Amino acid sequence: MEMGSTFQSRMPRLPTADRDYRIIGRVPSRYLHYYFYIRDRVIGPLSMCIGTYRPFQTTYFLNGHHFIEIELRRQGVAFRKDDNAFLSTSDPKALQAAADNLSAATIEKRLNYWTWLLGPKFSEKDRKAVNLQRDYSIHQIEYCRNFICKRHFPIHRIFQHFCEMGRLRLAADQVAYLFGVRLTKRLRGKLHSVLEKLDHGHHVMRIYCKNLVGRMYEKFSTFLRVEVYVNRMKDLGLNKGLKNLEALRQKVIGITDRFAGFEAQSLNVHVEFPLFQKIALSVMSGKTKIAGIKIHDTRMMRLMEVLLHGGTQLNGWRSPAIHPAILGTFGLAAGSYTLTQLRYDQRKMKAHGLLERIGRSYRYRLSDKGTKAALLFILFHKRVCGPLANSLFHHRPDEALKPPVSKIETAYYKADHAIQHVLDLLAA
Repeated sequence: MEMGSTFQSRMPRLPTADRDYRIIGRVPSRYLHYYFYIRDRVIGPLSMCIGTYRPFQTTYFLNGHHFIEIELRRQGVAFRKDDNAFLSTSDPKALQAAADNLSAATIEKRLNYWTWLLGPKFSEKDRKAVNLQRDYSIHQIEYCRNFICKRHFPIHRIFQHFCEMGRLRLAADQVAYLFGVRLTKRLRGKLHSVLEKLDHGHHVMRIYCKNLVGRMYEKFSTFLRVEVYVNRMKDLGLNKGLKNLEALRQKVIGITDRFAGFEAQSLNVHVEFPLFQKIALSVMSGKTKIAGIKIHDTRMMRLMEVLLHGGTQLNGWRSPAIHPAILGTFGLAAGSYTLTQLRYDQRKMKAHGLLERIGRSYRYRLSDKGTKAALLFILFHKRVCGPLANSLFHHRPDEALKPPVSKIETAYYKADHAIQHVLDLLAA
């Protein structure tokens, strides 16, 4: 007994000329459903649920990796598979061809067969009286991309770094860019990212965009998975009919491409101290000498952080738009950071190749070098300089509040004196 959709006949409120007139409406109801668990010779194992009330809704649950597995075995292609992921194969082209063969026509043909075999039967008289037909639609679809590594350590480190940088960069506009939707005032649903911790310390990075969900997590200590859930095809501008399966596939491939590209862009940042030194030096722009960018320059850090959060602006940023964004984000007064100071900071970033101009307009955006440098500066400022500058051991605690024996503080000062001694020897 499960909830399902059925039709209900009821009398009209007002009298009509036809006393047999009835109002037929779709209502939710609880009625009997039959489940069948099938092993199909073409698309593999699947489950089938049939409702016992009109319109006899039939629901199928199937997995594409079963179909690919059957195709590879039929062709004699060797492969290694773990759960629902292919870890290796002797013929990658055959693997891709088998995945492409899972078309809407193949699925509809097999579903028509099982619906005819196990579904409700109608007499010839019923079929003539009513135009009976079957229409298949996609209710939910999942598409994933796996990054396979030989060891678990790099997978865990990559996922950890992505979660750290994702919390900084996965703002609403970046999420909309990954899923290919437009940000408007009429946008409904969720538009954010969250890091969830499941049982046994298993973390999942989730990204929500309306009824679309993107996930990243570690799978079986073997591979890193990027996954996309589509619960409503209208969110991607598509009809839910099964005939749109190929168009939907191209859409989710684009989403996973942008997801993986965003991940690669965030991870392709290395701590290069020569970069700090190079950017800190002044450069010549024509006959003008432009000052360098220092790691302790608070104004530049604020500008970089705002540009990182708004990095998906297709038309770039204009100075009058960046200025209120910085003031609002950091709670600054209008007189503490003027538009002239902002233009001066933009000029410094442009001279160092961190900011690029879009065409001949006065709109700017971060260049590829600027994105990596901004990530490096922001993370170094927040994860290294910030904790060190605000260390609890920078000043000695109050003697009245200090515990009798502080082993951590003793070890800290001992290491600090030892490093200072080494520096003095090197300076000598």
